[in-house]
Amino acid sequence: MAEEAVIANAPVLFETIETSSGHRFGRATLNVPASLNALSLAMVDLLDPQLAAWADDATIAGVVLDAAGPKAFCAGGDVVGLYRAIRSTTAGEIPPDAANFFEREYRLDYRIHRYPKPLLCWGHGIVMGGGIGLHAGASHRVVTPQTRMAMPEIGIGLYPDVGGSWLLSRLPRGVGLFLALTGASLNASDARFLGMADIVLPHDRHDAVLESIAAARWTGVRGADHAQLSHLLQAFVDDVPLPPSAVRTHYDRIDAVIGNDELVDIASRLSELAADPDPWLAQAGTTFIKGSPTSAALSVALQRRARHLSLADAFRLEWQASVGCCLHHDFAEGVRALLVDKDKSPRWSPSTLSDVTPDLIASHLRPHHRGANPLADLL
Repeated sequence: MAEEAVIANAPVLFETIETSSGHRFGRATLNVPASLNALSLAMVDLLDPQLAAWADDATIAGVVLDAAGPKAFCAGGDVVGLYRAIRSTTAGEIPPDAANFFEREYRLDYRIHRYPKPLLCWGHGIVMGGGIGLHAGASHRVVTPQTRMAMPEIGIGLYPDVGGSWLLSRLPRGVGLFLALTGASLNASDARFLGMADIVLPHDRHDAVLESIAAARWTGVRGADHAQLSHLLQAFVDDVPLPPSAVRTHYDRIDAVIGNDELVDIASRLSELAADPDPWLAQAGTTFIKGSPTSAALSVALQRRARHLSLADAFRLEWQASVGCCLHHDFAEGVRALLVDKDKSPRWSPSTLSDVTPDLIASHLRPHHRGANPLADLL
């Protein structure tokens, strides 16, 4: 079949699973385990048209999105590629490769959120940044006991994008902003507690789930097939012990730290967490202290706006913000320090939260396009 991938080293592999009813399930597998399946533009450009074709194919009852390798579903977007695009572009000009990447990545994420058929995303291992963008919109979001989720963009001078502003702003009181400002890691229990995953399954049941999908009879009717997939997955739940949810344990503390204050007040309380005896809270406080002050302020501004936006409008706003980050200092500097030179000593500018002005944040968020927003057609 045209969509079948036979090239073992392709960055995304495609196949179809024949089922007992004559329907098929599409299967897309991220296939760059050496980079923890970091999402490149080439991968986006393979995934998006294939998902569109499967959506229009009446013989396809649903889709499985998973990844090769034992460590990660997707550790994020290819920010090193974006760094190179920024460095190769004249200062003050929008890097065309970056503008294209964000537009097409967000289109893919939006397609998943609005997909017209059951879509199972198997989020094993590391699921961060761009990986959450792929996982969050799926109709059936699986995590495993080894799953570790995070939106750690404050450490590279970015912010939780890929719809993160919309998603995090809708989490229980204070939690979304806490995650954006601290890059705190979430386990499978956290993901279930926060509604960022639907079910926890042992990773060693992955192949058995695919076999069960093949053995099942599907109708081609979304509602019926959605319910059948839910029941099918539930049959694989077992009693594997899970670690406790740190978010659930510290929920009241998180609420008190974030409160309903301005960032300057939140910042002092977050900084105090670095000395907390609880390792998870201490790491959160330390990450905030080391993170980009501009990213912190931008994350707050975006979440407060996105809370009142549709998903499509949130993606449009995030495109402007992400391109804006490419025009300012901290994004390239953060990627340089963490992933290129790896000195882990970013020189943020401004270096303190008090020097981050409203005008600086507004300059990140203003329209950076001629004519309509590139995502204007999202409904």
